Amino acid sequence: MHDDPPGHLRLGRSQRVTRNRDFMRVRAQGQRLVVGCLIANWQALPAGAGPRLGVVTSKKIGNAVARSRARRLLRESFRQHQYELVKPVDLVLVARPSIASCDFARVEKDFLTSLKRAGLLKATTS
Repeated sequence: MHDDPPGHLRLGRSQRVTRNRDFMRVRAQGQRLVVGCLIANWQALPAGAGPRLGVVTSKKIGNAVARSRARRLLRESFRQHQYELVKPVDLVLVARPSIASCDFARVEKDFLTSLKRAGLLKATTS
């Protein structure tokens, strides 16, 4: 496997937190921030590693359709902004029940706000 350049915005298997022990490690040892419709948990990775994303959606959000939509919105926010992270991290996003009534723009705004507050987002020149 090779890392795709910033022109290719993919979210492959290697960019996902998949094992339960990794979710538990990030939530137990990492840092946590609550912003709007999501809770961000993150833990720094060694230099040279790529950022990874894990998403948690509980039944409090709604039925399977609502949970799947919440996962898609969170994954898409990460996919579009993964190359703006200042360092590689394992990022676990927990959807809050309010995400069911949010559109993509709102989810993306809360995602970016959480990364900025955490100091994980590169400074932009705008």
